[in-house]
Amino acid sequence: MASHRKSRPTGPRVAGIRTPALATAALTSVALLSQTANATPSDDRPTLEEVEKKVDDLYRQAGSATEKYNAAKEKTTKQGKKVDTLLDDVARRTQKLNDAREELGSFASAQYRTGASVPETATLLLADSPQDYFDQNQLMNRLTGRQKTAVDDYVTQQSETMKKRREATESLETLTDSQKDLKTAKSTVQRKLATARELLSELTAEEKARLAAIEKQKQQEAARKAAELAKQQAAQEEAERERREEAARQQESGSGSSGTSDGTGSSDSGSSTPGTSTGTKAEKAIAFARAQIGKPYVWGATGPGSYDCSGLTQAAWKAAGVTLPRVTYDQVNAGTTVSVSQAQPGDLVFFYDDISHVGLYIGDGMMIHAPKPGAYVREESIFYDGESSIYSVVRPA
Repeated sequence: MASHRKSRPTGPRVAGIRTPALATAALTSVALLSQTANATPSDDRPTLEEVEKKVDDLYRQAGSATEKYNAAKEKTTKQGKKVDTLLDDVARRTQKLNDAREELGSFASAQYRTGASVPETATLLLADSPQDYFDQNQLMNRLTGRQKTAVDDYVTQQSETMKKRREATESLETLTDSQKDLKTAKSTVQRKLATARELLSELTAEEKARLAAIEKQKQQEAARKAAELAKQQAAQEEAERERREEAARQQESGSGSSGTSDGTGSSDSGSSTPGTSTGTKAEKAIAFARAQIGKPYVWGATGPGSYDCSGLTQAAWKAAGVTLPRVTYDQVNAGTTVSVSQAQPGDLVFFYDDISHVGLYIGDGMMIHAPKPGAYVREESIFYDGESSIYSVVRPA
């Protein structure tokens, strides 16, 4: 009996028609390739966290460049004053040299009028090295006492004038180098800040909101750490107070009442005087800094309308009668280093390994500082950028 099935065609199959699985895979590949092509631009865009880190790094680098700018500016100012002083000195010495030359000229004229020997004095005035000529005994023997004094003065003035001219030339070269450093530092600051502003300007409104939320979380954590430090310091102060009271009770029990009273009074007076003096100065520094809250950060500024970080701390302690260096690299060496737990109001808190930022400690884990471009002088936790960012705490001398 013949089969009712149709025979399978023996001709070649057309790809994609008889193979539905391969067709599906091909379509899927095309779709994935299309998605990849469309996703390329967004993949190149940095994440919000990367933008935040990059901006923070740029601000820190700008802060470091600002301190280099401040140092170069200070050096340029000092070198400029030195050059001015040297040039004034050269002018005075040149005038003295001219006066000495005129006096020798008057001697030469007198010799000519009287018929005395002229060539020696004339040659003296024209000589490249007068001292070599004066060393000839024949000429020296002919000079009167007054002439000898005039000659000596001339030689001295000529030597000193040449020396000062060389110093002035070298100082001018140093000044030029300082001005180049100043220009380089300024350019670096401007470039870093421009890059940071560009990154921030490219954020969407949603991204800016998320960035603000991240910043708020950091501030909350910093405030928590400040509260912990305040609690720790309060416990230390209480323990120290109890220790002093216990020491006083033991001294009373081991000594006569009259002797103890005198001794205790003397001890208290001796120990409180330095503390009171330091405390008073710190209070003045803090009061000054607090009065600057709300003023803008401007790199290189030292007040009164705006400040950078080291400009603020320098001005604050200046108001208390203490002179601090201009830049953070020098301020960090302008006192005694203490631990963070031992920080007292008025101490300087330095940040980052390159010591590019500083704030004025006001107690309870808080400080007043000029944070960065675009911000204002404000009160903030010393842990604002994490505990690891704190470099050291210094108590000004």
